[in-house]
Amino acid sequence: MNFPLYIAKRYIFSLSKNNAINIINLIASLGIIVGTMALFVVLSVFSGLKVFSLSFTNEIDPDLKAVSTYGKSFYITPEQEKEIKQIDGIASYTKIIEERVLFLFKDKQQVTYLKGVDSNYPIVNNIRKKLFNGEWLKSDSFQVVIGYGMAQNFSMGILDFENPLQVFAPKPGKGAIENPEEAFNKTDVMPVGIYSISEELDSKYVFADLGLTQELLMYKPNQISGIEFKLNDNADETQINAQLKKIFANKITLKNRAQLNESLYKMLNTENIVVYLIFTLVIIVALFNLVGALIMMILEKKGNLKTLFNLGTEISSLRRIFLLQGTLLSVFGGLIGLALGIVLVLLQQKYELIMLTATLAYPVVFTVENVIIVMATIISLGFVASLIASSRVTKKLLD
Repeated sequence: MNFPLYIAKRYIFSLSKNNAINIINLIASLGIIVGTMALFVVLSVFSGLKVFSLSFTNEIDPDLKAVSTYGKSFYITPEQEKEIKQIDGIASYTKIIEERVLFLFKDKQQVTYLKGVDSNYPIVNNIRKKLFNGEWLKSDSFQVVIGYGMAQNFSMGILDFENPLQVFAPKPGKGAIENPEEAFNKTDVMPVGIYSISEELDSKYVFADLGLTQELLMYKPNQISGIEFKLNDNADETQINAQLKKIFANKITLKNRAQLNESLYKMLNTENIVVYLIFTLVIIVALFNLVGALIMMILEKKGNLKTLFNLGTEISSLRRIFLLQGTLLSVFGGLIGLALGIVLVLLQQKYELIMLTATLAYPVVFTVENVIIVMATIISLGFVASLIASSRVTKKLLD
């Protein structure tokens, strides 16, 4: 058996004759346990908040989106559509047009995005589940679906035949405008549905038929501003990107969900890192107790160490005893704290013990990644703390 490891385990599981040292060891162990539990719970909470925040954008963002590289729009031919349908991994796709336009209703107005979509859009994004009232629009019609935020701003309902929603879109062209009334294309549309996703998105889009949007913006029948794709579960995104760029001769830019919401992902990841660093600092402070406990143990066992040294044990082996003792304490304390943290997270997931609102539980997510991060952090910091404490074992101390 490894001699330093054997002695280290004896020191861990045996009580000292000095009660003060036992109390210090208990405080150090509790610090590791509580710190580990807190770090895991906090990381699980932020994982839950990340999933919760992204759930809103995932409802309306596709798996993959193609937009023009050189302008607002591009052209798609029937031959290109046939090639898209032959790509493995693409479950469905929808052609879209997005443009900021002016909406007027009675004496109120708002500038937001008009999003023209074809009949495949509900298949790609499953927007029907988010309908708060009414129904989804029909193809080749003047129907629109508005957001709950816009409906509130306009105090507007659906199927109001006496007060249609007016849309003003700027005409394409160059040069000065002599008559402002001729600078816009105008049409009346009928809201038939209201969707509700989040406070931000509920005022961002007004969905309309693709053909109506092309006519309003004076686009050609095969002119669009983007294509949204729904991919199969095991699809190779890199290969699909390469095939799509080849079909469109590199005239399109492809973005996945993370790239479409780059600022949101960056903000969430930054918050996660900052919280991790803050709680790691708390654990570092708690591990000062471990350093103190090991130094006290070294001083108490000074006579035993001197005896072992006189019997031929090297200084490096004596140091290794306390290095292993501190590391094992960190491992055992980390495992206990991690077990307690996992229990708390699973209880919150199942029984919703803590609520944000009357109907919404505090979001937490259990992930193996967080388990690995926490254990790696505790073991690494515990090893460093033990290394610092064990360096106090010197020949001068024993003499």
